[in-house]
Amino acid sequence: MVVCGDDGLAHRLAAELRGVYGEQVTLVVPASERSVRPPVVVRARSASALLDRVVTAAAGLTGNGTGAVTSAGTGTAVGEPPGGIRLMEAAEPTEAALAAAGVERADALALVYDDDETNIRAALTARRLNPRLRLVLRLYNRRLGQHIEELLDQAAVLASGGPADGTGFDASTTVLSDADTAAPALAATALTGTSKVLQTGGLLLRAVERPPAGAGVSAGPGLATLALLSQTDSQGRADDQGPALLPDAAAVRDGGGRATVVLEQVSYAGPALPDGRGVMPWFASLFSRRLRWSLAGMVGCVVALAVALWLVTGIHPLRAFYLTLLDLFAIDDPAIGESVGRQILQLLSGLAGLLLLPVLLAAVLEALGTFRTVSSLRKPPRGLGGHVVLLGLGKIGTRVLTRLRELNIPVVCVESDPEARGLATARRLRVPVVLGDVTQEGVLEAAKIHRAHALLAVTSADTTNLEAVLYARAVRPDLRVVLRLYDDDFATAVYRTLRAAHPAASTRSRSVSHLAAPAFAGAMMGRQILGAFPVERRVLLFAAVEVGGHPQLEGKTVGEAFRAGSWRVLAREESGDAPGLAWDLPDTYVLQPSDRVVLAATRRGLAELLGRWGARAGT
Repeated sequence: MVVCGDDGLAHRLAAELRGVYGEQVTLVVPASERSVRPPVVVRARSASALLDRVVTAAAGLTGNGTGAVTSAGTGTAVGEPPGGIRLMEAAEPTEAALAAAGVERADALALVYDDDETNIRAALTARRLNPRLRLVLRLYNRRLGQHIEELLDQAAVLASGGPADGTGFDASTTVLSDADTAAPALAATALTGTSKVLQTGGLLLRAVERPPAGAGVSAGPGLATLALLSQTDSQGRADDQGPALLPDAAAVRDGGGRATVVLEQVSYAGPALPDGRGVMPWFASLFSRRLRWSLAGMVGCVVALAVALWLVTGIHPLRAFYLTLLDLFAIDDPAIGESVGRQILQLLSGLAGLLLLPVLLAAVLEALGTFRTVSSLRKPPRGLGGHVVLLGLGKIGTRVLTRLRELNIPVVCVESDPEARGLATARRLRVPVVLGDVTQEGVLEAAKIHRAHALLAVTSADTTNLEAVLYARAVRPDLRVVLRLYDDDFATAVYRTLRAAHPAASTRSRSVSHLAAPAFAGAMMGRQILGAFPVERRVLLFAAVEVGGHPQLEGKTVGEAFRAGSWRVLAREESGDAPGLAWDLPDTYVLQPSDRVVLAATRRGLAELLGRWGARAGT
């Protein structure tokens, strides 16, 4: 595997490929990485060490916080790749640099530079050097990325003399962006407290560790049992056998004293967000709440004037209403010679008509969509609780908002820029928005932070995210908080301090590179790889595989295709009017060649099933 980049994502991706998938990795970084980044890393580490000493002194601890580093997921510092990774310096990913990195012999290449043009230029060069190379590109322009993906795939097929439709061809091109890959993990973290999730078939899945049977904790339903964890003694020490991956039913039944790892769907079961549409959703979608109240007030005023005219003159109520409308619209019918009461009511009706004109004009403009101001945004409804407060509606915040609403999670957004790109999405999804600087007093209170389930701070400013989290913790010490921080070392320092100051609360600090690296690594392993979950010192892979061409699956039942410790079929893709995944496959279902299934496998098991990777896939 070859990884080329100029920021923390490249280092994080290399560590993911080496540590999780056990691949041989060549990391190509600019020469300035050693002269520029290390001082920044050193300063971050010094700040982290200082905070650790303060926390240790305050909490009376004696450890060095190594467990906190693992929990926060900092991994290896920028500029210091982990063991087993070959480091190479190159100013730009030129043809000579790619050749020196071994692209001609590599299985996959990731181009994660912060510049779209650099990644595209290098991808075109790499595809010419090795047509069978799997390419993973980081592009911010999503529409351009789709065209580049099709172009490179077509070039690979033609250069290798393969079939025109690419059938049976493994040289794939995958274009990813930071926002799209980080959003599912951020959404899952706000809901469950973990960012290690698997996205497939429109679902978010996570691996949950459950205590042994009879431990006094309800097991609850799960999609599948993935592993039996190592047996522990009275001192909490694990045995040397390690976990049992993908156990069969007998092993699960006989392993009653061992904790299990179960696959679960990430879902929300709390209160729903009131939509506020009432009995006329079309009317609510056309006009803002303020305009609806104005129209209701004008209607009430007309009715009151008509009733007053009826009582004063004694005429028929319908005639009184008709005359009131004539006066309201200034139709010439002066009340000369009428009673004083009638004349006064006519003057009041004319005045109400003048007030009605701007209201009608605003209604027409809003209905046409030409006068949509920030006043048309929804406000948090009264009595709202159990929701997620989302700070920032930029590129990543917008993706996170969309993912949260797909999970039916109630959200209240906070944004300081009235021209932010995510406001249109919030308006379309009918999500309440509080406009204001989150560092100002009263803004988080307006978002009902005291009754919220979690706070997601994903603005582009680290200090703003940190200040918002600290203020929210002052209001709600037990609030679950997730904050996005750019630098991994800074994220670790913040995580340790917040965890020590609020041990009973859930705290997660993540960098975008930390959240995006697993998706990039999975794409480098092939399009069929959906993700991976670590289980103690071992790893379970999840892949989408075509049944046709695999004798271990084709024509066999789900029960017969299951091989304990190697692979297990979990779901089958359904087509038709409602595409999705069928997770309740009976053991008697016969797998057809046209089926596409999702399975869990060990590295060695998947290598055997797919007939590639060979011995270097390891165990």
